[in-house]
Amino acid sequence: MRKATIRDVAELAGVSTATVSRALSGSRPVSDELAATIKRAADSLGYSGNIIASSLRRNRTDTVGMVVPSIANPFFTSLVVNVEHVLAQRGLQLFLCDSRSDPDVEAQRLKSLVSRQVDGIIISPCHGELSAEAVRASAATLPVVQLDRFAMDTQTDWVGVDDDAAQSLVMEHLSERGARSAAFISSELTNSSTELRRAGFFRHADRMGIETRDEWTQLGEYSIEWGRTASNTILTGKTRPDALVCADDLIALGVLQTCHALGIDVPGDVLVTGFDNIPFSELCNPPLTTVGQPQERIAEEAVRLLDQAMNNSSESTAHIALAPELIVRQSTVGQAAATAP
Repeated sequence: MRKATIRDVAELAGVSTATVSRALSGSRPVSDELAATIKRAADSLGYSGNIIASSLRRNRTDTVGMVVPSIANPFFTSLVVNVEHVLAQRGLQLFLCDSRSDPDVEAQRLKSLVSRQVDGIIISPCHGELSAEAVRASAATLPVVQLDRFAMDTQTDWVGVDDDAAQSLVMEHLSERGARSAAFISSELTNSSTELRRAGFFRHADRMGIETRDEWTQLGEYSIEWGRTASNTILTGKTRPDALVCADDLIALGVLQTCHALGIDVPGDVLVTGFDNIPFSELCNPPLTTVGQPQERIAEEAVRLLDQAMNNSSESTAHIALAPELIVRQSTVGQAAATAP
């Protein structure tokens, strides 16, 4: 069967081949009615055009690279889904890379995306310092937007949640629930989010008059296993804090498991909070009080900023911190309060 050509589409639509080319490539505007007629003709003939040739003419590939620390982390999985959805609405394809939380792997992924001539890159750097050089190198070649996290001394657009405001919401809530002491469990201080959440925890604990102790601050990794290990150290110590504040939901899930194993009631004996509002946070026992990030808006803003940069329509660098939401569930208020109207 002969493959349909642009001439076939033009004859069926009753227009010139030049008009078909303009309509399908978007190089010059045509009326909505004419564009719809040409698209129907192309679809009916099964005409797809020459994407490679079109890309060369426009100096665009209509592809965007994205690099995240770990696709296995439900937070980043959800973030990727939201970014891909927004890109698809703009007719752009996503090339996804997992850096495995390794700056060297991350640098390789960035080089690969640049060599593939993507139109731009969206990245959540895995390390605040060690990711910086590769991010700067990529940004020198093509538009780069950082989201959720950012690398130090990099001049690119960034969008994420306001981590300090999030910790303010958490500590105010715990104070209202009667907490007078609190522990903090997080990953090592290797990225901007972790550093900001730790700083916010201590700042707002001090503001609310909530006691903290060095032995109650446990830094490891974002994982359920670390949550189990760190909380066991804290909860089997000489004194027990009133609350355990976790830097992400995976850690908090491990904390809840330890509490169950030790026979410690949540929230009767200790209050537990997480961060990110991953799907599992609502399904655990008890359901987890956590911080919700506006992932759809983060994705929309990241793609908008990248689009501006790709079209040279932005003259300044944006730093957008979006407002978080405290989602109160039974791990801090108990079943009766959580279900009350």
